[in-house]
Amino acid sequence: MTAGLSERKKQILKAVVIDYIKTAEPVGSRTVARVYRMGLSSATIRNEMADLEEMGYLAQPHTSAGRIPSQLGYRYYVDYLMEKDDLSSAEEQALTSSLSTEKMREIEQIIVNSAKVLSAATNQTSLIMGPQFKKSAFRQMRILPLDESRGLVVLITDTGYIKNKVIDMKQHLSQAELQQVVSYLNQKLYGLTIDQVTTSLINELKRDLFRRLEILEQAFILLEESLKEERQIRVFLGGTTNILNQPEFKDVDKIRRMLNLFEQEPLLFKILEDTSSEDDFVIRIGAENECDDIKECTLITGTYKIHDKTLGTVGVLGPTRMDYSRVISIMRRLVDHLNHSLSS
Repeated sequence: MTAGLSERKKQILKAVVIDYIKTAEPVGSRTVARVYRMGLSSATIRNEMADLEEMGYLAQPHTSAGRIPSQLGYRYYVDYLMEKDDLSSAEEQALTSSLSTEKMREIEQIIVNSAKVLSAATNQTSLIMGPQFKKSAFRQMRILPLDESRGLVVLITDTGYIKNKVIDMKQHLSQAELQQVVSYLNQKLYGLTIDQVTTSLINELKRDLFRRLEILEQAFILLEESLKEERQIRVFLGGTTNILNQPEFKDVDKIRRMLNLFEQEPLLFKILEDTSSEDDFVIRIGAENECDDIKECTLITGTYKIHDKTLGTVGVLGPTRMDYSRVISIMRRLVDHLNHSLSS
């Protein structure tokens, strides 16, 4: 792709993209000449812009208007021309302060807050896939006696996820006996992902512990419920109205399609899952998106992890006229924060 563009065309394309991102207005040759000071006449720039249009990198919405980047133009800019946009110290501090988790130790709280902060910082719509419980690894189970007839079963994963259930204990067990049972379960289940804790494995454990089955039956129910209930898909959204406020989305049909999309959590999950990659951030521009509802948008995604194991995906959805470099800088900072928060 790089072979067809001269250095002059690259600089003019870059100028058009940057200016259009800022203004949402078609960019004319005089603007490029005046603002970006390339030492070229307006006529020369106009001829180069006409060439770029013919090559598919620019488009002209109206005959008398300036040019705007095409999808191909944005892609070329992102791949070859975009410069890294470092956040200022003040922006870093503001972001860090907003993401502070001093009072938020629950994973869901951290994710919800991160979605809000990301949408506010980028002025776009954010989508964060909640940690997939089935990918979490079993760490330990505890059974804590509440009184003579009730106990609290607690299931803990490596992601810090905690699920608990109050159980009836028809047969009294001493703390030592409970500890023996719990130690056995922890030994058998440690390190397995929730997906690997199958019904057949649970049945095998039941057989091994048949003497304590009355007490443990409800503890096993907690495991079985976890297999079913925690498969539910969670995608947390932030700033859903941000994309609707962009000039590209003033059309009522577009607004209706977007609002409908935001209500379809399984589809949002699939979109994030399909675009996620272990390799840094993925940028899908316009028709590069497989979902018809966002073929006029850009979706940028990255993954967050715990101890090098991918847990979920972070996304920013907006018009193709997006400040790509700034959005990625903000996303990188937020992903680093999530990785640290969930691993600590």
